[in-house]
Amino acid sequence: MSIVEVGTKACAVNPLKTSPALGGALAFLGIERSLPLLHGSQGCTAFALVLLVRHFREAIPLQTTAMSELSTILGGADNVEQAIGNIYERAKPRLIGLCSTALTETRDEDVRGDLRALMVRHPEWRDLSVVYAPTPDFAGSLEVGWASAVQAMIDALVEDGRRMPVRGLVNLLPASYMTPGDVEAIRDVVESFGLSPIVLPDLSRSLDGHVPETYVPTTLGGTPVEQVARMGASQLTLAIGEHMRGAAEALERRSGVPFKVFDRLTGLEAFDGFVETLMEVSGRPAPARLRRERSRLVDAMLDGHFFFTGRTAAVAAEPDLLVAVSRFLDEMGCRTVAAVTTMKTPAAVAVPCESVVVGDLDDLACLVPPGECDLVIANAHGEAAAAAIGAPLHRMGFPVFDRLGTAHRVSVGYRGTRELLFEIGNLLIDHQPDHRPYLRRDREVSIDAETVNA
Repeated sequence: MSIVEVGTKACAVNPLKTSPALGGALAFLGIERSLPLLHGSQGCTAFALVLLVRHFREAIPLQTTAMSELSTILGGADNVEQAIGNIYERAKPRLIGLCSTALTETRDEDVRGDLRALMVRHPEWRDLSVVYAPTPDFAGSLEVGWASAVQAMIDALVEDGRRMPVRGLVNLLPASYMTPGDVEAIRDVVESFGLSPIVLPDLSRSLDGHVPETYVPTTLGGTPVEQVARMGASQLTLAIGEHMRGAAEALERRSGVPFKVFDRLTGLEAFDGFVETLMEVSGRPAPARLRRERSRLVDAMLDGHFFFTGRTAAVAAEPDLLVAVSRFLDEMGCRTVAAVTTMKTPAAVAVPCESVVVGDLDDLACLVPPGECDLVIANAHGEAAAAAIGAPLHRMGFPVFDRLGTAHRVSVGYRGTRELLFEIGNLLIDHQPDHRPYLRRDREVSIDAETVNA
């Protein structure tokens, strides 16, 4: 277990933390015919929109209540009403996800009460679901906003009361750091056991990079609201990441569905536990294809451990992603010598590092002397820190705006873990020539037949 140290700097030099409101909006983007609405100033929404567009390279439907100085003082209920009315008339969404910002949270507006009054005053909105998620910028980071939005959707949309479980129906709550490619890969694995997963939220069907035949003013896909309402009839909820525990508990309280939390799905042992759970729920053995993928991962780990063992890494990420990445590196023999995260959570203590610093990317650069680290893992903003440390940067997390295919990368499951192993292993090979004498052309390596057979 590591010691979590909270930084005391007066300002963030190179910020690692991302707004919870952005995390909440991202979760709402995984619902079919949805449109996130940030309750705050235009600048708050514009900044979030830029990051989302650069990361996914897609058109992102995101709206704002456009709070002004006057409405901030007098109250933003009129802005919310006008924004919802305009969105309903022009886009005809099935769901509007209303996320608060620091501006409205500081004033402590009764947004839930305002929404109840608005829905009574506008019966023409009867086919519209408006879900409010508190996501103040000053409390938490992206994964907190994501978790808050998911829990808000469960509280507002899932039918209340215990129901007879439908055999084969399970809930899947993906972690905030999982890409659309990750979500699709895990959903495919769950379905290979004959199970029917309800994914909340499902970015793999809304931000997977497909082109619609016609213009769509809302999300291009995702989980239908009607499916979310049926989550109470599932046999089990599978939650990925410690930050999804609250949403799983809320669903259990609401409809009695038991849950199981997996701290990560990256790594051989971690995904073995997930597969064992699917075998128990479905009553089926693992499919032959999945067993083959596991065998391939084992072979890749045997091939790659030469390049990981004895290496060191510096990692900066959201708490649950930090746990997943650092523990995977530890299993491969690569030691995490510096770890920086966005906030203190129960997950952060599970990082295999002496201490975890709650800070920014400048802290990461200060923790490692130049030339004393072999690898840096962070989002695209970590490039300057990697240059200061003198190590290659492997981009993970949000945002990654300087590489193609971010939404399609897979780093979970047997296949995704193998791909991650190859990507990082090749970085270590390319940037550590002194540690690979057996690959140098100026040195001959003779291996006798007995050694090869052994």
